[in-house]
Amino acid sequence: MKILVVNCGSSSLKYQLIDSESEEVSASGQCERIGLDGIFSIKVKGEKLEKSVDIPDHSVAMKTVLDALVAPEHGILKSLDEIEAIGHRVVHGGEKFSSSVLIDENVISEIEECSALAPLHNPANILGIRACQKIMPGVPNVAVFDTAFHQTMPPKAYLYGIPKKYYEQYGIRRYGFHGTSHSFVSERLAQLAGLDINNSKMIICHIGSGASISAVVNGKSVDTSMGMTPLEGLVMGTRSGDIDPAIVEFICNKENKSVSDVLTMLNKESGVLGISGLSNDYRDLLEEEDAGNEAAHNALEVLVYRVIKYIGAYHTAIGGADAIALTAGAGENNLVVRGRIVEGLSALGIKLNKEANTVRGEELLLSTADSSIPVWVVPTNEELKIARETAAVVEK
Repeated sequence: MKILVVNCGSSSLKYQLIDSESEEVSASGQCERIGLDGIFSIKVKGEKLEKSVDIPDHSVAMKTVLDALVAPEHGILKSLDEIEAIGHRVVHGGEKFSSSVLIDENVISEIEECSALAPLHNPANILGIRACQKIMPGVPNVAVFDTAFHQTMPPKAYLYGIPKKYYEQYGIRRYGFHGTSHSFVSERLAQLAGLDINNSKMIICHIGSGASISAVVNGKSVDTSMGMTPLEGLVMGTRSGDIDPAIVEFICNKENKSVSDVLTMLNKESGVLGISGLSNDYRDLLEEEDAGNEAAHNALEVLVYRVIKYIGAYHTAIGGADAIALTAGAGENNLVVRGRIVEGLSALGIKLNKEANTVRGEELLLSTADSSIPVWVVPTNEELKIARETAAVVEK
């Protein structure tokens, strides 16, 4: 089954065409700057083409993608009839969705209801769904939710210490994100570590510019670091992670800012960018640290320390992890950051294999053979997971 995987942002549309049987990616790319001076890209057989295109809205973006997939010069599809299903990344499913679903009007309405929890993401996801429905009527569309994997968290993990009416009336609770990545990586980690996923305890560390950690017991998420929004948890590229909530009021009063102003600062100007005052790219910070920049050093120390704290907390909370995975941008590729994380876990009987920690972007055992808990690098593949989920829903 050929499946088109779509991930829509407010001004972007990323896509991959995946064969669900061979799991081969025959084309990928994106439309950027939708509504502005659009840029379209497509990658086929290792070769990437990029060009400027007028893309006023998501419907035109989707048509641009589909036209490229059937263009003779690319030789990808002879006809759009070859696309049997479309899988959509949807950021927030609230408590309504604990698994992937076939999209109909009721599902779209419920995704819209969850937009208050993800106002920057869910409306854009719906635009992508509508565009596909318009251009390819009759082709099944499937919603795969970032939050769904974490819907197995128990109340002790998802409830906040606030009056219960706010949960009951507005759904204020911890939902977690990066669920598609955590699900994919936990399944693969079980295979690599020789574990029965239905009888296992794992900690998954998605360490990119956006970062989160989850505790996975018997294949199900029982806790995760992100909260009602992706702002909670680890220090990230531009997000603050956990802070004293009174800081918001304090800054509002001191600088005559609105709550929205401060939340924008916490989401887009904080994290390692805010601490360092330099960059949200961990590689830039490592260069500055080597040059003696104390602020860059502090930013990296805070980042690594927060990851170590969460791993230690989850290890205790689940009664001891059988395996740990590092994934996403820094987890897969930043040798220094991931090395420091593993070295910081020595109290758990974990030792870094320094020779293994010279390889980027590949599955590998990062801990030594005599470590009490194996630590693996497991590259994530959210698009493949979406394709798998889409095929499973359509084939029911």
